[in-house]
Amino acid sequence: MLSTIEQVRLKVSKSTAAKRKSELGQFFTPARIAWFMAGLFDRTIQNKCQLLDAGAGIGSLSSAFLQRMVSGDFELQQIAIDAFEIDKKLHPFLNQLPENFGQHLDIKLRVWSDDFIEAAVNSISGSIFAEVLPEYTHAILNPPYKKIRSDSPHRAALRQAGIETVNLYSAFVALSLLLLEEQGQLVAIIPRSFCNGPYYRPFREYVLERAALRHIHLFASRNKAFKDDDVLQENIIIMLERGSPQGEVTVTTSTDDSFSDLSTHRHHYDRIVMPDDPEHFIHVPTSNECNVIEQSASVCCTLQGIGINVSTGPVVDFRLKDHLSMMPGSGTVPLLYPCHIQGWALDWPKQESKKPNALHRNADTEKWLFSNGFYCVVRRFSSKEEKRRVVAGVVRPDNFPGVDGIGFENHLNVFHEEKHGLPEALAYGLTVFLNTTAVDENFRRFNGHTQVNATDLRLIKYPSRAALLQLGEWALSSGNPSQAMIDKQFESLGL
Repeated sequence: MLSTIEQVRLKVSKSTAAKRKSELGQFFTPARIAWFMAGLFDRTIQNKCQLLDAGAGIGSLSSAFLQRMVSGDFELQQIAIDAFEIDKKLHPFLNQLPENFGQHLDIKLRVWSDDFIEAAVNSISGSIFAEVLPEYTHAILNPPYKKIRSDSPHRAALRQAGIETVNLYSAFVALSLLLLEEQGQLVAIIPRSFCNGPYYRPFREYVLERAALRHIHLFASRNKAFKDDDVLQENIIIMLERGSPQGEVTVTTSTDDSFSDLSTHRHHYDRIVMPDDPEHFIHVPTSNECNVIEQSASVCCTLQGIGINVSTGPVVDFRLKDHLSMMPGSGTVPLLYPCHIQGWALDWPKQESKKPNALHRNADTEKWLFSNGFYCVVRRFSSKEEKRRVVAGVVRPDNFPGVDGIGFENHLNVFHEEKHGLPEALAYGLTVFLNTTAVDENFRRFNGHTQVNATDLRLIKYPSRAALLQLGEWALSSGNPSQAMIDKQFESLGL
């Protein structure tokens, strides 16, 4: 049966315009992923099954769930399904579910064309005009992926239900969780972007307060889970259980949706969400072995503790376009973009760059400038499948002789002391530490996209100021150290 559904998925996906998919945030679930997701639900001896499939598409996930029932994993023969799908062109596929499985199961199916967010919020809030949705025993989701504007009706409706979030996928998960009965289970495939960053913090808190995190599956490749739709996004599958006490978390990984290299580990919850982390970042360790950073009792300092700040570069070029200059000249200061940072060196001014190299200094730009000095800078974005997520470099004052101000563009993060430069050895020590393989590996545990935010960098633990100065002195005497040299020196400090 799933092979038939898969044929339908490929046909419908190929015949749907990319613009239409983008408008709906619609990406259909491949059959092997649907089967894996359905397999994450615990076996049950309940005498009822009420399934929610929000953003049901052509019914791939419901079909996988029904196939599992047919195989005997669930000791019941009756199921009621609420399938929400706003695209009415897909309803004929959903309405075939009873026909496809009815010879084995007693299926009661309702296909909704209603907006799921509106229907769920109206039911939860007790609107007198709304149909009351049941308490679901199971929810299986591949929700739409699309940003929610702050002034949109969806945002207002979600706030009515006590949910603050910025994307349709997280809204669907939060509402589905709220519609579950106690100990009801939810399985969803969603972008990993919710695991860190300030925008998803309310969503993380909302979910972790109401449910136990039972299972996380990570796809190691960012472009394989939805490869037919050319989706470049790191996806995870999560399983939540509403109202249950938190225990150990199972973490599985595979390169792609073949699951041919599936590995499984179990972790204490404190390795997933750090007890002292106010941001509630969700880490995804890929082995039982502790990272070098985790093992080191000396890598325990906050930036505040070592007297350093980190900020996103304040120069947003499109807002200051009238003040930009392609090359430095009279009345300008250097303007640095990621393209100017070349490892330990600085390529500025960049003659062939499409980006400006300078910023006119005047009353409109003065507040965005830093004093000339030594800085450690980190690129905010890495390219597609780049090996490193965290890429740090050094800016030196002698790069700009006779200049007392610098502009850092918004795609750089800057380590500084109250908008002034750092001691030379400290700037180099930070750069060495951030360029270690250990930091990059540790960072990938909670960061699932190509962006490195200042908030992420504030939450990393650092060696002491003295240890960073020691690393910096070594770097200054080593010229242009290789990755192997950096990792060896970091380990040799006994941190």
